[in-house]
Amino acid sequence: MLEHRGEGERQDDDHESVRLELFTHRFETMAREMGEQLRRTAVSTNIKERLDFSCALLDPDGELLVNAPHIPVHLGALGLCVRSVLQAVQVEPGDVIVTNHPGYGGSHLPDVTVITPVHAGGLIGYVANRAHHAELGGSRPGSMPPAATSLAEEGVVIPPMKLVERGQPRWDKIEALLAGGRFPSRSVQDNLADLRAAVAANRAGASALTGLVERAGLETVLHYMQELKRLAARRLRAALAALPDGEYRALERLDDGTELVVTITLRGDHAVLDFTGSGKAHPGNLNATPAIVHGAVIYFLRLLIKESIPLNEGFLHPVDLVIPPGILNPTFHQDPARSPAVVGGNVETSQRLVDTLVKALGIAACSQGTMNNVLFGSDRFGYYETVCGGCGAGPGFNGASAVHSNMTNTRITDPEILEHRYPVRVEQFSVRRESGGDGDTQGGDGVIRTLKFLAPMSLSVLTQHRVERPFGMNGGQPGMAGRQRVQRADGSVQELESLDGTEVLPGDRFILETPGGGGYGKNNGDIAH
Repeated sequence: MLEHRGEGERQDDDHESVRLELFTHRFETMAREMGEQLRRTAVSTNIKERLDFSCALLDPDGELLVNAPHIPVHLGALGLCVRSVLQAVQVEPGDVIVTNHPGYGGSHLPDVTVITPVHAGGLIGYVANRAHHAELGGSRPGSMPPAATSLAEEGVVIPPMKLVERGQPRWDKIEALLAGGRFPSRSVQDNLADLRAAVAANRAGASALTGLVERAGLETVLHYMQELKRLAARRLRAALAALPDGEYRALERLDDGTELVVTITLRGDHAVLDFTGSGKAHPGNLNATPAIVHGAVIYFLRLLIKESIPLNEGFLHPVDLVIPPGILNPTFHQDPARSPAVVGGNVETSQRLVDTLVKALGIAACSQGTMNNVLFGSDRFGYYETVCGGCGAGPGFNGASAVHSNMTNTRITDPEILEHRYPVRVEQFSVRRESGGDGDTQGGDGVIRTLKFLAPMSLSVLTQHRVERPFGMNGGQPGMAGRQRVQRADGSVQELESLDGTEVLPGDRFILETPGGGGYGKNNGDIAH
């Protein structure tokens, strides 16, 4: 009898595992369909072609549950954003909330988040998407000014507000906000079109989720939402328990010398990630937010799990985070002019955070550690792209070349589309050979990208690893640092720093060389640590 009951329990466990797998795929399909809806209906190159957006499903507590395979820096931050918005705004059925405010779980101003509660016999959860608007105002085209020192200089700040209230759109209010202020958007109609696409994507996700409730029942759907988070927590606890107890510390420096520090304390199946020692609030735009830190941490923890589990906040349940005030937790004021600039914190500090976390546990050598943000435009338009580079090598594998890594996962705009829509020509886009670090396994190579300008415009770059090289691991050599410069039509050359900007004229060329990944292991006695 005892043996028979044990077999029955195992069968019940197997049945429950299969059911959880089925519901997980159903949840993931909803997020993917939201993303496809957003891509199809958006008008901007940044969303439609570069796929710089993310869609996710959150549970009734506002915790991230599943996502489509979109942008890690967006996804890990969405839960904190939704919970912050719920504290600030009374959300009713039929409402749609919009915000980009970094003090409410936002990342930087171009990333606009749209949140929709989903009800069917009770609150089921939330669907949300975050999309990067290539133009949202600010002191320079592209809304990522490299010299910004306050939030006001970076563009239009959208506090949590109702884009739709009990089913009634409020487009006039958001249009007035986008078109007003000191630095209004240069592409208000594109912003509005992309926001309508975001609302439509959420509507598609909400419809799919309510349909699942009608078929399976509210209690069943809520049960498997919680079970998916518990599965993530169990798998992470097992991964933590397999690591030796102790303290693991790492320090990385941004190109301007600002320090990022983490101490990871492992005790059994629990971890404390303490960022004490990291720099004070940054005087420029490299300030991150706790939401960005959450995104980097969830991504890092997911690296410890071997099986396929969607990014969700169950990974944070066995972990305590300590984020002291400073560059990773700056103070925001009601007045954007008194709030710190953050546009580089989302794209660059997030990447360097992953560098630091990976270094602490020695998982692999450093990848390119930057998104290589390139922006150009005029008073009529703004264009934005991120550019690939080299991945770090690890035990038994070489780093990939010419790919996006860690916190970013966007496409590059096709040359035909770029050249058709904007006054530029793509003259070179090739692998930067031998830019990866040497070792037992080789770091991946970066790329070289050359753009020729056909009209006067402003050019901006936000990058890292132009001074600090991507580190090697276990004796492997570091990858080559990146470099960027403008070759003027008259033959003169202007070198650009990590965060920089300049004006360009017809015939000028922008030449970008992205970093290579670090190598892993000492393949001869001459390799320096």
